[in-house]
Amino acid sequence: MKIKELCMDERPREKMMSKGAESLSNAELLAILLRTGMSDRNVIDVARDLMTRGEGKLNTVASMSIEKLCETEGIGPSKAVTVAAAFELGRRCASEDIATSRTAISSAKTVFRIMVPLLRGLDHEECWVLYLNRANHLIAKERISIGGLDSTTLDSRVIVRKALERKACGIILSHNHPSGSALPGTADIQATRQLDKALKICDISLLDHVVIASDSYYSFADEELVKL
Repeated sequence: MKIKELCMDERPREKMMSKGAESLSNAELLAILLRTGMSDRNVIDVARDLMTRGEGKLNTVASMSIEKLCETEGIGPSKAVTVAAAFELGRRCASEDIATSRTAISSAKTVFRIMVPLLRGLDHEECWVLYLNRANHLIAKERISIGGLDSTTLDSRVIVRKALERKACGIILSHNHPSGSALPGTADIQATRQLDKALKICDISLLDHVVIASDSYYSFADEELVKL
């Protein structure tokens, strides 16, 4: 059945205008982004197919690449880009308030709240650095590297240089584990210790390294592998 053949209350745009966004299902919200369906299937059906490919989870759909989104029949590059852009805006919005506040970052839990919208659901590792002033207020956060499924590059020289450029007094390192386990590997521990030594030479503190995996995290500071 085509969208135009549905009752007004069943059409996603009209339903959102009359009842609010919270009244729409995930598929209906995606349908608004997709805009049009196919000759034999309406846009809600296409959106439902996309949710099925994502095992019914928005986090899974959000982690799909443009190419993966296009594997759903009825979704081409233009629609895929629109969906990907919407999820990216959501991730940025979720981390914006905390990241721009003047509250001191004093715990791994706060780091997790800042970084999980950016790292959760990714199918590859990313390494980010949070630059802090003397009061532990966030100066900036920056992605340093993008890796594969189980590794990413950590260049101590690059991080030290960027910290000096921003006149940071301390930094917090954060990266994700797509595997689902937040426990650091031997390479993570060795790289963190090397970075700690490099930063100390320039009188910059490595305050923590927080590894994020889905809804859990591991803090090097909490485990006393680095000291706050």
